[in-house]
Amino acid sequence: MAQEATWRLRARSWAQRARVPLGFVVAAGFLVTARPSPAWMAVGALIGGAGAALRAWATGHLRKDEKLTVQGPYRLTRNPLYLGSWLMTVGCLTAAAPWPLALLTGALFVGVYWPVMRAEEAHLRRLFPEDYPAYAARTPLFWPSWRRLGAAWRDGFDARLYLRHREYRAALGLAGVFLALGALWLWRR
Repeated sequence: MAQEATWRLRARSWAQRARVPLGFVVAAGFLVTARPSPAWMAVGALIGGAGAALRAWATGHLRKDEKLTVQGPYRLTRNPLYLGSWLMTVGCLTAAAPWPLALLTGALFVGVYWPVMRAEEAHLRRLFPEDYPAYAARTPLFWPSWRRLGAAWRDGFDARLYLRHREYRAALGLAGVFLALGALWLWRR
């Protein structure tokens, strides 16, 4: 039992450290295998833009480790930032159409982000032992529940938090990917 718990901790630690470097490796493969077209880039931009908007909305509520965030998109899912990242990834893959890489990316996303979400959940349970169990019981881990969308929308948005978390970098990165795909499409025409 203790050995299994140790293995899980190592896997979570590895996943937390590996997610950014693996993202760069996948991005390189993405650009090499990309076959963008205007129609698929438009569809991908809508999906990716929804992900960037979700991440922006989430950071406008996030007070990391100060208090348990349960407002805004955190009413719908416990991990709106990762859901937003997933949507941005799906948008980029849709725009570029490298379908074999999409399967690999999906497996990596689950293999890396699932342990990270579980590690962060354990951290939040330790930080907020009275509040987190009830929050976790009513809010899905990843896929959103839309029944509290109205209340989530009314929670507002704090632009200062958005700027403090520098979430605009995700939107700029997404725009950069789509500019690169557009340039690649023009170059290969």
